[in-house]
Amino acid sequence: MHAIFIADAHLRHEGDENYRLLMEFLAELRGTIDTLFILGDLFEFWIGYDTVPFTHYHPVLDRLRELAASGVEIVYLEGNHDFHMGPFFTEVLGARVHPGPTAVGIDGKRVYLCHGDEVNREDYPYRLLRFILHSPLTRRATRIVPPAVACWIAERMSHGSKKSHGRRRHRWDYPALLRAFAAERFREGCDVVVSGHFHIPFLDNTDGRILLSLGDWLSHYTYGEWKDGTLSLKSYRDQRSGTTAR
Repeated sequence: MHAIFIADAHLRHEGDENYRLLMEFLAELRGTIDTLFILGDLFEFWIGYDTVPFTHYHPVLDRLRELAASGVEIVYLEGNHDFHMGPFFTEVLGARVHPGPTAVGIDGKRVYLCHGDEVNREDYPYRLLRFILHSPLTRRATRIVPPAVACWIAERMSHGSKKSHGRRRHRWDYPALLRAFAAERFREGCDVVVSGHFHIPFLDNTDGRILLSLGDWLSHYTYGEWKDGTLSLKSYRDQRSGTTAR
């Protein structure tokens, strides 16, 4: 199995560096891997309307369509910026979409995949917000709320989230929370845990139990690669500059 894991690109505009580099990266994957796992927040905002009204995402959606056409399976875990992915992902791409964490088998290993936004069980305001965003009521809202209005609401919410992000990082030790969460999954029989959300790239390997925190495609440009039974953390920007990811 040859698989790639990415998360937290938070794509906004085609001219942005992270958007441009992700387009290059996805083009290089075409026909070379078996599965692309997207662990949430590929977009700054996405909700699955019956059509695709977000024209600024058409280029990256075309890249994903090309990947699917080349035989790459796409597995999408919804994050806290993208939810109710809609018919483009399930019907056009034939992607497997998961609204929350899931466990998959890869090369005989049990791999637990999550966006990571449910790891911090003590962040009660966020847990309530997540419940609302992922509720059937929010999905039904796409039938009556115009996309422009939905984007405006999302922009206001995103602005508020960014303002509180620093306070959250100061209050909680995210790597410690993630390691404790992974330890629970290991006790349940998982061999590998892969998570996004925290924007902190690191890979722990303790006695064959592996925790991979994917980082992001905003400042780190990091991703996970599973090849020949080995999981590694890589940086696309470092590869382009000829250096090696830490």
